[in-house]
Amino acid sequence: MDVGSCHLGGNADAVEFCPHRPFRHILAAATYTLQEQAGEEEEQQQDRAGTVSLFSVDAGAEDESQRLRLLHTVETAGVFDMKWSPTAPLLAQADAHGRLVLRRLEHEDGSDGGVVLTDVSAAKISSSMCLYVDWNQNADSLAVGLSDGSLSVIPMREDRLEVSEQWTAHQYEVWTCYFDRARPHLLYSGSDDCSFSCWDLRESPSNAVFRNKKSHTMGVCCIAQNPLEGNILLTGSYDEFLRVWDMRSMMKPVNEKSLNLGGGVWRLKYHPDIADVVLAACMHNGFAIVKTGAGDATIMETYCKHESLAYGADWQTSEAAEHNTNSSVIATCSFYDRLLRVWQPENLVNHPTFKT
Repeated sequence: MDVGSCHLGGNADAVEFCPHRPFRHILAAATYTLQEQAGEEEEQQQDRAGTVSLFSVDAGAEDESQRLRLLHTVETAGVFDMKWSPTAPLLAQADAHGRLVLRRLEHEDGSDGGVVLTDVSAAKISSSMCLYVDWNQNADSLAVGLSDGSLSVIPMREDRLEVSEQWTAHQYEVWTCYFDRARPHLLYSGSDDCSFSCWDLRESPSNAVFRNKKSHTMGVCCIAQNPLEGNILLTGSYDEFLRVWDMRSMMKPVNEKSLNLGGGVWRLKYHPDIADVVLAACMHNGFAIVKTGAGDATIMETYCKHESLAYGADWQTSEAAEHNTNSSVIATCSFYDRLLRVWQPENLVNHPTFKT
């Protein structure tokens, strides 16, 4: 069921629901737009501009105009990725100017229900572009994947950011990086060089625990860890396959099963309340909800109402979802048509939640 939609001011590439009370109704949507500018001697120069917009989402509102409302927009450099801190309403942004930016979500003074993003900190990570950002579970360190193949680790101390380590991890763009949720000294990465790797941050320079260059036939775009079973990891690739990995043998993970999703797998997000259910952004083939538990991985539902590259995807965390499996809410966005859509899947009714 469609909840609402709108067109953003630029090419839409990331959406993230805030997971923290009292802001769980807040959705951040980001854009990245390549702009041509006339330079000296009339040469064309390219600038990568972007926005981060905050929306209020209320799927159950009787008034349709209240289901998806724009509240606030920040003009910024082109945004490739953003993530909320796991411990506070703090949004990290990886952008095209090589910066990592932190902004805090706050209630607007004197406003009834208004919210704003206020600048907290920013750090120039590299002259290359920042493509992806992830927090560790303690929210005291971030990792950034860079367009030159490097990985950066950036501790956060009293809201200040400073690169502690940066190394050449891959030959080409690092599309994704991901802290192990139970073992924060392990950092996974995926790259356009087709490799899926893991790094031990206790060593300096960080040591490669493994490098898998054979399983993916194209670039590795995303990584996600099962929230209930830490030994299960997912990867998504331009080769259109979602792969399920058994990580118990850390030196040599086992690719347990794979599923072709019909488009490059750009993002994977586990459902916050329903075990083994994953939302996938499949680039040229829209979005899919996948069951990845016992037995073969299977497609439960697809959503094809976007007319461009399917990039951003996220689930809303809600109190209602903890008791009612039919209340799942999803936000998705697509690139060239600049479209943001919020919708509710139809096929999760009989799946019990794991939260009580």
